[in-house]
Amino acid sequence: MRRLDLTILTALLGVSLLGGRAVAEEGTEGMVLVPAGVHEPLYPPSPEEARIAVAAFHLDRTPVTNAEFLAFVRENPKWRRGSAAEIFVGSGYLSHWSGPLELGELAPENAPVVRVSWFAARAYCHWKGKRLPTENEWEYAAAASATAPDGKRDPAFVATLLQWYARPSPKVLPPVGQGTPNYWGIHDLHGLIWEWVDDFGSTMVTPDSREDGDPDVLQFCGAAAINAGDKGDYAGFMRYAFRSSLNGSYSIGTLGFRCAK
Repeated sequence: MRRLDLTILTALLGVSLLGGRAVAEEGTEGMVLVPAGVHEPLYPPSPEEARIAVAAFHLDRTPVTNAEFLAFVRENPKWRRGSAAEIFVGSGYLSHWSGPLELGELAPENAPVVRVSWFAARAYCHWKGKRLPTENEWEYAAAASATAPDGKRDPAFVATLLQWYARPSPKVLPPVGQGTPNYWGIHDLHGLIWEWVDDFGSTMVTPDSREDGDPDVLQFCGAAAINAGDKGDYAGFMRYAFRSSLNGSYSIGTLGFRCAK
């Protein structure tokens, strides 16, 4: 096998090269290695940062499930429903579970866990020796269609995303990993749930509040869209707008997460 072929293979399998041998990185089981690349954020931090380099990282192949989060709260009682501090979780935290340690019919074991706050999601990832992905990492990985690393200009891919955003979420979510994976081999970045990112509140669309103007103006008003990089990326607008509305303690019925490393 040629060296280039081996490098590609290791990227697909989530392994690294050490002395010519393929070695799985510790703690990356169930994860996919997303190779380094360039991300074009919808809202660039500055004109000079319209293209941002993203280092290679591992990302969970599927969102965290109810069964996986149940294992977490069993070992970490302070994150159980009814025990977690209210400052870190909203009133709806794991409210679809039958009990603090019982899933029930509304929370199948293999369905993605939702109604978890950003604080709880971060605690889970830390418990697993991982972290939440950054917004740039998540968007970079999620830009891939089933056949290309960047599907944002694929009309069929874009149409599929918009159809999902327009469709109401079912009362009981289906299992993770049932659909076609994207180009990197990652499932469910679209079409199942929204997902927390570590820096969900970092995107600023309006001028800095210390500058002239109303500091309370909505970040995602129509005028702010003028500064967007790709004004045709409606699905991207919806994701950024959704994230801008979040608070770290929110627990929403369509919001879950996956971990990175």
